[in-house]
Amino acid sequence: MKKTIHILIIVSLLGILLFSCSIKKDTFINRNWHAVTTKYNVLFNGNVAFEEGREALMNAYIDNYWEILPVERMEVQDDLTLPGQGGKNPNFKKAEEKAVKAIQKHSMDIKGRQRNPQMDEAYLLLGKARYFDQRFIPALEAFNYTIGEYPDSDKINQTKIWREKTHLRLENEEFAIVNLKRILEFEKLSDQEYADANAVLGQAYINLKHKDSAVQVLKRAAYSTKIHEEQGRYNYIIGQLFNELGYKDSANIAFDKVIELNRKSPRVYMINAHIEKARNFDLETGNKEEFLEMLNDLAEDRENRPFLDRIYRQLGEYHLSQDSLELAEAYFNKSLRKATTDRFLKALDYENIAALRFDEAQYKEAGKYFDSTLLNLEKNTRKHRRISKKRANLDDVIEYEDVAQKNDSILKLVNFTEEERTAYFQAYIDELKAAEEAKKELEEQKQSFVANEFASSRNSGPKNDGGDFYFYSQTTVAYGKNEFRKKWGDRALEDNWRLFDKNTIVKTSTESSGIVGNAELVEADIYSVKLYTDRIPTDEKVIDSIGKERNFAYYQLGLIYKEKFKEYKLAANRLEQLLQNDPEEKLILPSKYNLYKIYVLLEQPAKADQWKNDILNNHGNTRYAQILRNPQEVITSDENSPESLYANTYKKFANQEFEAALNDAEKYINQFTGEEIVPKFEMLKAIIIARLDGYMAYKDALNYVALNYPNDEEGKRAQEIIATSLPKIANKTVVNDDKATNFKIIYTFQKNETEAMEALEKTIAEAFEDRGYNSLSVSRDVYNRSQHFVVIHGFKSKSVAMVLKTCLKQDHRIWLKSQM
Repeated sequence: MKKTIHILIIVSLLGILLFSCSIKKDTFINRNWHAVTTKYNVLFNGNVAFEEGREALMNAYIDNYWEILPVERMEVQDDLTLPGQGGKNPNFKKAEEKAVKAIQKHSMDIKGRQRNPQMDEAYLLLGKARYFDQRFIPALEAFNYTIGEYPDSDKINQTKIWREKTHLRLENEEFAIVNLKRILEFEKLSDQEYADANAVLGQAYINLKHKDSAVQVLKRAAYSTKIHEEQGRYNYIIGQLFNELGYKDSANIAFDKVIELNRKSPRVYMINAHIEKARNFDLETGNKEEFLEMLNDLAEDRENRPFLDRIYRQLGEYHLSQDSLELAEAYFNKSLRKATTDRFLKALDYENIAALRFDEAQYKEAGKYFDSTLLNLEKNTRKHRRISKKRANLDDVIEYEDVAQKNDSILKLVNFTEEERTAYFQAYIDELKAAEEAKKELEEQKQSFVANEFASSRNSGPKNDGGDFYFYSQTTVAYGKNEFRKKWGDRALEDNWRLFDKNTIVKTSTESSGIVGNAELVEADIYSVKLYTDRIPTDEKVIDSIGKERNFAYYQLGLIYKEKFKEYKLAANRLEQLLQNDPEEKLILPSKYNLYKIYVLLEQPAKADQWKNDILNNHGNTRYAQILRNPQEVITSDENSPESLYANTYKKFANQEFEAALNDAEKYINQFTGEEIVPKFEMLKAIIIARLDGYMAYKDALNYVALNYPNDEEGKRAQEIIATSLPKIANKTVVNDDKATNFKIIYTFQKNETEAMEALEKTIAEAFEDRGYNSLSVSRDVYNRSQHFVVIHGFKSKSVAMVLKTCLKQDHRIWLKSQM
């Protein structure tokens, strides 16, 4: 009997359960069964997966504290997910699957009304999972469906806020701002919802560059939220915005709020708040000792080890501002050693060290640090372009400084007496010997240490009791490999390796002995004073050439420092050194004029007047003197200005007066040395040379322009032509093209055959008039320095050109050229 009762009870319960599983029955049991199952089973698991994915996403995101932080920590990828494709993150994929399962299995849409109160949360979870999986259009669809179908849901305000976050990701900021303002004004929000709505509104204003509006709404968000991480982040962003608006005091107040949270919010916010406050510190009015103590305390705190790169950089900037250059460089190097993922910080450190090297005139080292700076900067940014330009300019500085230093050294040795030369090189040889001895001693110590360790390891022998085996020591293994190669040479890993190619051993031994002999010979040479003294030039022409090259380098350095780097003191130093070296006449006057301009810029009127009076007294009839006396009159009315003379020279070139134009260009290049017009004359000269002397001369002329004026438009244009145009015209192979539609008849003459050319032109003109060749034209062209052409243009076929050539009945040499 009892058994029967038990069976009936079980069957009844199963029946009730089966009956309650129906989503078509609107009963109390059905509604609550599906609601409870949805909330505590499907949605619970979905929300757990969602939170795990969200936390992983936030932890993986790396904030860029050099820019205004985004309100929400999420990196948006550029690649798009196509419709029908699954999500990228497995946690969000699982959350979406659970939300879909809840909707498909437990939705009770009966007679147009949803009877399961958990469906709004299912759709909200679906939208959030898609949002963080960066499928914003499907997410927006889920949020809009929730808002439309469940207007009375207790999650409706959250859903609306999430919808506007999605609009921001889709770059619909204006639409989102309108909707968020409506939510804040008309909806009854909890404190956290109010904070979330203001935070999203703040991000919209940041995206639109409305920084003052963003500050106001983010203040409300920071005040309303109870989540400490959000309080720290919002206040930090407020501080950044105030800094960009120029309100440093207000920024510091916001950063102080971040610092006061201490361990309640992530430490990274607190450290960066300290750094931002340090940047805002007024070195003129603030207490420097307290400021430095604060930075040192931050550096010494063990909890701040992950942030030492930024702390050390700030210490470096402080010492740099105090002209403690060695300390500054030391901290920049410490910052570099601690930096791991922050490439922009590395770029700033490298740039600072490069600037220090540049100021110390260590240009090669500066160039290397600038190269490292560029490697850590994003390409196509303003800073990358600025550093690239500075690095390119540095190439010229390095080149000319090397020339100046090398030639100065040579000329110094030329002026030494024989005794001074011997003493100088003997001291150098002594240094070489001392360095070699120290190197040998160090090498012997290393070899002795490694040999002792190897012997010790071998004597101990292999151990079976788990002790150390000598092959586990990297040092002894390396020593063993070196000893093996010395004895056997390079051997393949194979059987009978000892007997394979015995000549290898002999060859290795022979070559080694030969190398030693050569090394001994070289060693004997480098320790001979005569080796160096014999290389000092004695020919006056060679010495004079070295001096001219050195002077030109000093002049170029003066111009580069003045025009490109604005390093006026360095520019003045190089130009004054030049004038002490008895330079060529053409360099003296422009150097003095540039010194006058430099000291005006340096606001040193006494020195500026000194060089001005020098020019007026010693070069009174020159253009520079005229400019100093009355600059406006010279600029506005002088027909012999560089610009006017360039225009006249170009006119001669256009009229094919190539030799006259070339002579004028060379004359004015010498006359206006140091002025901005010179690169234009140089480029015009290169083009004229191309017309007169051909491809190779043109290439050499372009190389000269590119080398000597790399920072001017003409130098860059020359480099571009060398790289792109010259290779195309280098090939002289004649290609037959039956599809050509443009032919010419060319008659060649010597340059002095003027009467013959005029006679031919007259005959051609008469033929044109008699036969009505209105579509044809004739020109006289300069081919090179000795040959001119008379060319008939306008033939569309070779046969027509041949007919006219026959009709002219002139005994001249003819070429037919097809033109693509």
